[in-house]
Amino acid sequence: MKVYGITNCNTVKKAVDWLKANHVDYEFHDFKKLGVSEEKLQEWNQKAGYEKFMNKQGLTWKQLDPAVKESVKGEAEALPLLQQKTSMIKRPVIEDGGFLYFGFDENVYKQHFLK
Repeated sequence: MKVYGITNCNTVKKAVDWLKANHVDYEFHDFKKLGVSEEKLQEWNQKAGYEKFMNKQGLTWKQLDPAVKESVKGEAEALPLLQQKTSMIKRPVIEDGGFLYFGFDENVYKQHFLK
């Protein structure tokens, strides 16, 4: 199982704390140190659609030049931007076999991990 995120993100901290408290083993992938591959973004896009993991509520999106925001019309523009600005990816990203989830929702985690 893999958790993608950044260490100083409060939502990632909540998720990691929950996983530890419930004895769920995971490997952590730090976007700040390791980035994210074009292939991984394509995979997530195919499974969920980039709209699901492109965080337009966060500071990174809000600080973008309005022309850049306007230029994002689809995956062709969104995925390279997400690769360049990994802080715009909704965190954490949880990959566990066929399970793919963006963010932290304790009920979703309970349903998946505490079967």
